[in-house]
Amino acid sequence: MVAEIVATFAGGIFAGAAIYVNFVEQPARLSCGIESAVSEWRPSYKRGTLMQAPLALIGSLAAFVAWWFDRHIGWLAGSILLFLVIPFTLVVILPTNKRLESPELNLQSDEAVRLLHRWGWLHAVRSTLSVAAFLAFLITLLKQY
Repeated sequence: MVAEIVATFAGGIFAGAAIYVNFVEQPARLSCGIESAVSEWRPSYKRGTLMQAPLALIGSLAAFVAWWFDRHIGWLAGSILLFLVIPFTLVVILPTNKRLESPELNLQSDEAVRLLHRWGWLHAVRSTLSVAAFLAFLITLLKQY
């Protein structure tokens, strides 16, 4: 039961934070102009990584442990969905992050606009994966109890 609670809690916190970024933080930063938006994105992303990376790892591992002990497929499905956020970030989003973090990026350029909008869409994939994982955890909990 501890693994189930930890997985659901971590998955829920991750999903909530990810959705907040897509629906509140990203639109707000974009409304401030691209130079300010990129300048705000840089420290925000670093701080967000410190919170979300451990949540994704802990949540997916806890869900895997829950599946290992009770064999409900929802735990395994949620574990995989939440874990996919990690390689997706490292393989697909990281090149965009590196370019946005680059001191060589002209913050007034069309490239900066394009990169920040691209990042928002890529982050939406992370939000979708984490919400799907959280829903899998909740549904599995409801079916069990």
